Amino acid sequence: MYRGHTIGVIVPAYNEAERVGDVLATMPAFVDRIYAVDDCSTDDTWAIIQEHAAASRQAADEDTAPSGERVQASVPDGGTVVGSEIVPIRHAENQGAGGALRTGYVHARDDGVDIAVTMDADGQMDPDQLSALLDPIADGDADYAKGNRLADRVSRREMPPFRLFGNWLLTQLTKIASGYWRLQDPQNGYTAISHEALSAVDIESLPDDHDYPNDLLVRLNVARMRVADVSMPAVYDDEESTIRYSTFVPVTSVTLLRGFVRRMRAQFAVDRRHPAVLCYAAGTAALVATAAIATVGVANAVAGDPSVREPVAAALTLLASASFLLVATRVDARDNADLGVRR
Repeated sequence: MYRGHTIGVIVPAYNEAERVGDVLATMPAFVDRIYAVDDCSTDDTWAIIQEHAAASRQAADEDTAPSGERVQASVPDGGTVVGSEIVPIRHAENQGAGGALRTGYVHARDDGVDIAVTMDADGQMDPDQLSALLDPIADGDADYAKGNRLADRVSRREMPPFRLFGNWLLTQLTKIASGYWRLQDPQNGYTAISHEALSAVDIESLPDDHDYPNDLLVRLNVARMRVADVSMPAVYDDEESTIRYSTFVPVTSVTLLRGFVRRMRAQFAVDRRHPAVLCYAAGTAALVATAAIATVGVANAVAGDPSVREPVAAALTLLASASFLLVATRVDARDNADLGVRR
């Protein structure tokens, strides 16, 4: 328990036999329950999770020695499990990063855990930083907290350049889709969510793939939940990313677009004259008109009948589109400013 709140940590794992044991063994003592979700691994991940779960059960059974001293159950890698119950869960079929996380979230919600944390099994997330992640929720300032590796210059330099650029681009797109305009590093998997927020976002329909954090942020905004960015150092070793960019990019793009439309529909349902919604719609319509006018101009030029009318008209509609979209983003950022928390 942390500051009067029960804590459940979800550890999704796929072929992490070399690291998952260390993650489970070094969990802070205030963690009440660990949901170790093996996503149908093909190595010894499941066996290691089971060993640690057995050790946690032994520690619970032998909680107090006759002398009144705490008994610590040992685990195969030399660590100890003290107090935290490990719940081993195994998928019969691989469901992806989002699917494994979804399973843990459902268990944590149904168990009534006050704050559910996600911590990857690859050792990239420092357990010593967990209290900093929990504080915004424990203080009542936020409903969801996530790590941010981009807040610190040193951490940005440690991130590989390709990841840094991709993260920056995803940050900009996710800001637009989710409405959390102060957000950075949306793909950070070190997160904490309150029971109230977890119960409000229909977690059963979370996507299976690595686009789950982007989708979750949209759901949180629709539910008007406050999100805190917590500065965290980046930790990189020799682990390999499981993201396949050939599928991640198109899938995430569709998720972001769908999420943006869902958020606009939710705002429109509340206020049919919402200025951000109207400006986004007008800007998009003007952009479509620009493309149509430009197409006509190109077709006329190819047919040997060039004219300045189409280029001028396209330039004017493009300018109108940019103006509408700029106003939309400004209004959107203003209306959602109270939902973004920086720590």
